[in-house]
Amino acid sequence: MLKDQVAIITGASRGIGKEVAIQLAEQGVKLAILGSSDEVHATKEEINSKGYSDILSFTADVTSENEVDHVVHATKNAFGRIDILINNAGIGKFKPVEEVTVEEWRKTYEVNVQGVFLATKAVLPQMKKQKFGTILTVASDVSRYTIPEGGSLYTSTKYAVQGFMGSVAQEVRSYGIRAGTVNPGMVDTYFADSSQGDAEKEKWLKVQDVAEAILYMAGAPKHMMIDELHLHPIIQEYPRV
Repeated sequence: MLKDQVAIITGASRGIGKEVAIQLAEQGVKLAILGSSDEVHATKEEINSKGYSDILSFTADVTSENEVDHVVHATKNAFGRIDILINNAGIGKFKPVEEVTVEEWRKTYEVNVQGVFLATKAVLPQMKKQKFGTILTVASDVSRYTIPEGGSLYTSTKYAVQGFMGSVAQEVRSYGIRAGTVNPGMVDTYFADSSQGDAEKEKWLKVQDVAEAILYMAGAPKHMMIDELHLHPIIQEYPRV
């Protein structure tokens, strides 16, 4: 179902984005991966070492329209089409409201919301031309409820992403384009400057779990759209919505 499709993945240097890239490559998907640091090229080399050669890597800032457009144009020129966009890049700051600086507020919104907007905007002309495409954004379980301590900034960005993607899905479905969100709870990754593999995260979701959920959504039959997918570790307590 996914073989020979072309995917762009943001935030692919490590964590969830890197694992999505690996799993998509294993399915025969041609890839363009981007990250904010040169680590993304190491991800490309690792995937190449597994025998998969159809992959481009870019150091790019998802908050820059010029840089995002360059990645999209280079991908189209290399592979002829763009079938999948995975908006995975994101950052998290957790502080009481009065301690959040304007710069932290601005930067978090630029990465978490503007980055999703810019990448989505950039791929849509090609997807509309093809009459097919899948746009998936890694949001969060807090896109549907709030958290009590220090979460106002991060939570508000995820509510914004949820609303944006919901509207996009309605706007583009007549072109055969699907848009949705995957909303994980606690994941053992590098989020918020933490370390992957910490003992306290032993029973959390793994990046492989989230990547498999993303592939499930991307690989759905073309007539089918999965609007949202929520997943949590069994140990996590959270409000039912």
